[in-house]
Parts: sequence; structure tokens; C-alpha cells
Amino acid sequence: MKNYLNFETDIKDLELELEKLKDPFNQSGLSEVDTQKISQIQNELDNKLDTIYSNLDPWQTTMVARHEDRPKSKFFIENLFDDFISLSGDRHYGEDKSVLCGFAKFNGQSVLVIGQEKGEDLDSRIERNFGMMRPEGYRKTIRLMNLANKFNIPVISFIDTPGAYPGVGAEERGQAEAIAKSIECSMKLTVPTLAIIIGEGGSGGAIALASSSKVIMLENAIYSVISPEGCATILWRDPKKMLDAAKAMKLTASDLLELDIIDEIVKEPTGGAHRDKNLVLQNVRESIEKNLNYFNEMSPDEIFTDRKNKFLKVGRGKGFIANLDTLSDLKSEKINLFYLFKSNKKIFGGIFLAISIFLLFFLFL
Repeated sequence: MKNYLNFETDIKDLELELEKLKDPFNQSGLSEVDTQKISQIQNELDNKLDTIYSNLDPWQTTMVARHEDRPKSKFFIENLFDDFISLSGDRHYGEDKSVLCGFAKFNGQSVLVIGQEKGEDLDSRIERNFGMMRPEGYRKTIRLMNLANKFNIPVISFIDTPGAYPGVGAEERGQAEAIAKSIECSMKLTVPTLAIIIGEGGSGGAIALASSSKVIMLENAIYSVISPEGCATILWRDPKKMLDAAKAMKLTASDLLELDIIDEIVKEPTGGAHRDKNLVLQNVRESIEKNLNYFNEMSPDEIFTDRKNKFLKVGRGKGFIANLDTLSDLKSEKINLFYLFKSNKKIFGGIFLAISIFLLFFLFL
């Protein structure tokens, strides 16, 4: 049985009508299949999907990203990679089943695959803790990322989590420290790292694995510092204002690409990734191939510097620095006062006005 979102009522009605037309034996008596009517309804359905999904607001995109039938990490791992060998345990506390880790082959090349897994049904979701990782999960990924780095093996991560698990036990075992160490480890690697956000990219639970050389998002995925409901509760004391929060947070793939937070958007079929999983699989495969090839000619030091520069540039496009390519050099440079004044006229104008008023005030006091 298909699951429909609350803004897909018209789509549901059309698909139910289409199913009845394709199977006339479910109706009273026998009749011929009305191919003309089927074609008409199919065209109407395609047009309705195009109309709705070309005008999704950020909250509707969030619902699509959380769709029950959306392909999960386990699906991508099983269908994109060969000879996957699952590895478990952090060598300190235990195993975290909310994250799948292991070495595999991609087009004959050895890779480390990490996937945050939400589960497919109620039992598996409880077992996987709904994709919310505990400290032992992050420590497991750190252990394996260091191992991959030692043997020059690229790392590919699939991100899909509402956030790190906030339980008392997780906090007692050092949740914040584990996330911080995971970010540090991801940034220090000298092998190519790809992070693909396939559903929800929530808070530190996501960025712990998404501090990568390339951050890629599926078209209807989201990536944010907090959930829209959580943001609305904090800012407006009203979780029902999640649409306002979602708009303000710029959590959609198009917004994040414009802000240079992510590097690429992978197209989804009209109606979401769950409507054509094979097409999404092919698009993700092509993206992985392209991005791994990008690093083929780079040395380990160049890969490390490229990642460092990528994150140092975030949010600095309109700042005081003229040449963003020199950010990682950490060298002092002579300040170009003309460039500073030209780029920040309003700021300097405001400072000059404030000083003038201050001086006049004391002059005539």
C-alpha cells in the first residue's frame, strides 16, 4: 500500500482511479480495458505531479525527505556496491545499529561505506533507533575512517538522520565529544570523502559525517542545524510555525547550493525518490563516479588542502578577504585599504558618521 503526504490528495485519487481502470476484474462484471481513458488519466497524473513538485515549499520538502517509502542507506549500499563487508563495534563500549559501516567495492575500487539507517518497518526502526546515532556509533565510524585513511581508501557516507540520539545514556557516554571527534577526524583525512544526504541531514548528527570533500544532496533532501519543529518551538514557542521556521532556515538543497554549503544536487524523479528508486540509484552512481574521478590526480596533501579551503570559504564570499584561495595559507598579508573601503562602503560610512557625532557631542558639550 502506497503512503501519501497530506498535499498529495489529488494524486492519490488519480492513482486509485488509474488502478481500477487497469484491473477491470475488480469491478462488477467483466469489461475491456479502456486504454484511451487510462492514457488520459496518466497524463493528468503526470501534470499534477509536475505542478505540485515544482512548487514545493520548504516544509513540504521536509515531509518528502521524511517519506516512509524513501530509499534508505541500506538500499543504496546493497545496490551500488559489491562485496560489502559489515564491520561492528567501537572497541570501547558496543555496537550501534543505527549506522552501517564496512568496506566494499565500487566499480572495482575499494571504498569505505558509512550509512545512517532509519529502518523500513516499526521493528527495524526501533532496532536502528530511527537513525539516531549514539556515541559508540560515531566512535565506530572514527575507527574505520582512520583505518581507511591508513590504506588510502576513499570514504562514502550516506546521511539520513533527524539528529544524534539525545538520551541520558548517550550524554553520559560523551555524545558531544564523540560528534566533535568525528568532525575532527573527517577534516583530517587525506583521502577523498563524499557525503550524500539522501533524506534528513539533522544537526550535529549529520555534520559529524558530512564534513567531507564533497557534500551532495538529493533534490528533495534537507540539511539543517535543527528540525523545523524544534526551531519553531524555540523561537516562537509554537511548533505549528514549522513552515516559517523551514523558510527561515534555508534547509532545501537549492538554498544550500546557492549558499555554497553543498557542492551538488542529485535529481530525483517527479514525485520524490520513492517513485522511481532505480532512477535515483543511477543518478547517485553517476555522481559518485564523477566525484571520485575528480580526486584521481590529487595527492593526499592536495586532497586535505582542498577540503580545508572548501570549509574555510563558507560564509566568506562578501567579507574582507580579497583572495579566498589563500585562506589555508595562514599567512599575514598587507591589507588593501582601497579594496576594504570599496567592498564595505556602508560599514565605513556608518563608522565615520558615529565618530563624527561623538566628536561633535564633546565639542559642543
